[in-house]
Parts: sequence; C-alpha cells; structure tokens
Amino acid sequence: MKLISWNVNGLRACVGKNFMDFFNEIDADIFCIQESKLQEGQIDLELPGYHQYWNYAEKKGYSGTAIFTKQEPMSVSYGIGIEEHDKEGRVITLEFENFYMITVYTPNSQNELARLSYRMEWEDAFRAYLKKLEETKPVVVCGDMNVAHKEIDLKNPKTNRKNAGFTDEEREKMTVLLDSGFIDTFRYFYPDVEGIYSWWSYRFQARAKNAGWRIDYFLVSECLKDNLKGAHIHTDILGSDHCPVECTLEF
Repeated sequence: MKLISWNVNGLRACVGKNFMDFFNEIDADIFCIQESKLQEGQIDLELPGYHQYWNYAEKKGYSGTAIFTKQEPMSVSYGIGIEEHDKEGRVITLEFENFYMITVYTPNSQNELARLSYRMEWEDAFRAYLKKLEETKPVVVCGDMNVAHKEIDLKNPKTNRKNAGFTDEEREKMTVLLDSGFIDTFRYFYPDVEGIYSWWSYRFQARAKNAGWRIDYFLVSECLKDNLKGAHIHTDILGSDHCPVECTLEF
C-alpha cells in the first residue's frame, strides 16, 4: 500500500506546475495534501478512481487539507472535535479496516514565535486525539508537522535554534509524540542519513544549495512496525516549496 503526503503550498499553483504528472506517475493508494489554500468550488480536480475528501479553512486562501483514496473509507471526520482548533481545515481522518489515516497541517509558530503558545496547545490536543483513535485501531498520520525534530533534520541547526520549526519547545513536543508510541518512518529506515529534506525556503536559493528542513512526516503506531516496507522523500519533485514524502505499508 503506497501512501503519499505533499504540502502543495497552493494547489491551484501546483496543478499549474507538475502536480498531475506526479500524481498519475506515483499511482498512490492514498494521496494526502496540505496547504491547499482553497475554498469549496475553487478547483475541479478530476481524479478517476479516487474518492476525494476536503477540509477548508474559514479564512480564504489559507491552510486546508485533502485526501484522495482509491479505497472508500468506512468513515470520515474533519478536525479533532475542538472548535478553536477546527477553523483552519488542518485535519482529516479516514477510517479503514486496518488503520486510521490522518492528514495534518500543523500550525506554524510564525515570525518571532507569535503563535508558539497556541502551537503548544495544539500539539497536546492533537496528540490526545491520535491516542484516543489508537484505542480502537492503529494510526497512520502524515503531513507538514512544521518541526525539524533533530539537528540531522535541517541544514543549519545552529543558526536556526530559536526559529519557528526548530525551537526547543516544538522539538520536545515531537519527542513526546514519538515517545507516546509512534514511529518516524523515514528515520526508522534511515536513522543516520543526512542531507535529505522536504522543505526549502524560496529565499537565498535554498533549494539549489539544499539548505533545507525535514518537516514533512509519516508517523505510524508502533504496532504497525512489522507492516512497514519502505519510506522515501521525493526531493527531485518540484511544484511547491515542499516535496512529497512516501510510506509503504503491507497488510
């Protein structure tokens, strides 16, 4: 089972680049996107053979997620059931026979960490949501989690130490999440690989210099460890400031 996650940073712009080429070529069983920046009716995406599920932010041109899946899910839910966290279209959950599939676009802590305290509240609420689901069946969660967990996960850890996405607070929340029973699938297969990132700033020719961050993840419940078959980051795929990430599971 091939799973893909991609922060497209505006789906309409990405479709104008090479979104459909990659979508058709990769032939994923489940394809998740973040930061669609859409309202309902603003795009008509023809994806034969896929069921489409969309979550839109109340604010126009902001945030938003979607999941495209070949297999119809048993149930679908949007958000995490807490009103203050569910206005920005950040979470979709599909229930399948063997697992829950969640896509997430984690709030950015923003310049001067203006939203860090909100981000901390979000982290605790989202982790509690995942653990509650896990009481029923295993969880697969993917998306732009807006944190580089370890120094190995970004090009310039020293100079970014107090910047959004690499604060001690954000990194600690990721540690707590993983310690609560989740596997970072890329690091499971490649614990020591350096220089593989999923996001590059549009400034300073960051992508050309590979001055990137790994902030897009597939996490799975520890009980799915034996089902893991592979993980990959498609660093060669353009169209967004993020690239797609992949996880392969077998049931």
